[in-house]
Order: sequence, then structure tokens, then C-alpha cells
Amino acid sequence: MAEHKKENVEEHKSSKKLIIVIVALVILLAGGGGAGYYFFIRGHGAKEAGDDKKGGHKEKSKEKHEEESEPTDEEHAKVERLYHDLGKPLVVDFSKSTSVRFVSISLSFLVEGAATIDALKKNEPMIRNNLLMLINAQGVESLKTREGKDKLRAEILANVSEVLEKMTGKSHVKDIFFTSFVMQ
Repeated sequence: MAEHKKENVEEHKSSKKLIIVIVALVILLAGGGGAGYYFFIRGHGAKEAGDDKKGGHKEKSKEKHEEESEPTDEEHAKVERLYHDLGKPLVVDFSKSTSVRFVSISLSFLVEGAATIDALKKNEPMIRNNLLMLINAQGVESLKTREGKDKLRAEILANVSEVLEKMTGKSHVKDIFFTSFVMQ
């Protein structure tokens, strides 16, 4: 009977040790996960804040300020890319002497951030005017080819970027897509 009690006590001690080891591992993993999150995800911002606390440069030189205003590759990855459709399609009438009477083009913009969408909406009348003039200046024959459409797309991107740069001081339009291109 004494041996049976001794075995129960040893089994009880080993199960307590097992529980303690498991709890210690869980705490260690949670601490490691938290430290990993802090250093890898939040570490960049904490590092900059830490530099100011350590007596680093509080005044930034003009070059440093310009570098910070330009987003880095890492910040580009963090900026949300969104699509924005240009409401109504752009419809351009061509002269009666051409084989094509009109063209109707619907566009979508790939932009960085919601602020760019707001800028597009605010400046839509100017953008639509410029794009209608641009499309009307294109030759009907060039719009029938893939190369002509790609050239028009590049010109539209440059034109929209120019308008936003002029009106807001920056342009985060990354690409233009034709969502509808009808020639009749």
C-alpha cells in the first residue's frame, strides 16, 4: 500500500511539472510573438520616435525633409491602391467623312489612397474636358489598332497626372484602364 501511495505522489508531481512546462512554453511563445510584432511591424515607427528621445536630430535638414515627403518603397506597399471609375463614358463625335461616327470610352483609374479619388472627383470637369479634346484629336484609324489604343491610354495617363499635379500639387494615378471602348 505504501508503494501505491508513492507511485501516486510521483505521478501527481510529474503531471504538475508537465503543466508548468506547458504554461512556460505558452508564455514564452506569446512573449516572442509580441516582441516579433513590435520589432518587425511597429519597429520602424518606434525607431524614429526613439531617435528623437535619445537626443537625435530634432531639426531636420531640408534634404532630410524632402526625403521624408517622398514615400519609400515600404510606404508604397502600405498605401492602399484603389480603382475609381470615371462616371459616365466619354463620347466623342467624329466627322461624317470618316468610317467611324463616334467613339464611347469608359475609364477606370488605379490610384494610391482615397485622397487621390477625392482629387479626381473635384477636378472631373477639367479632366473630362481635356480627355474629350485629346480623344477628338486622335485619328480614327489609329484608334482601331492596339498600338493606337495603348498610345491613347499613355496620353490619358499623362494628361490626368498633369491636371492633378497642377491642381493639387501631386498625382498618385498609377494606371488607366479602358473598361469599355466602342467605336461605331
